[in-house]
Amino acid sequence: MRIINLCFLLLLTTSSFAQSPPAVVGYGVKSCETYLFTYQGWEQGDEEWIDEYLRYQDWLAGMVTGLSLATDMDVLKGVDIKGAMRRIRLICDEKPGDDFFTASMGLIRTLSSLQ
Repeated sequence: MRIINLCFLLLLTTSSFAQSPPAVVGYGVKSCETYLFTYQGWEQGDEEWIDEYLRYQDWLAGMVTGLSLATDMDVLKGVDIKGAMRRIRLICDEKPGDDFFTASMGLIRTLSSLQ
């Protein structure tokens, strides 16, 4: 397991020397405004929006898992995914022009020592 973490960290380190910034893919590139709309539909129990909300949740779970494995620490400091999704909604309320990745990393930085 440590070898996998080391390989992941090496990939992160070498990618920081690249000319262009690393690409964010998937739901991370969606705007906070879109996430807020989805969150509202999820709260209202609309089946279409529930499915879309779960896609955001799955994307966040994957990112958090990868960061936790790479850093060998719980980057959410015990906050569950549903709690993180609620907190990201609050972050997005304040900055609807940001993307979901930026809001997610804002929460992770607040909860952990990641800079």
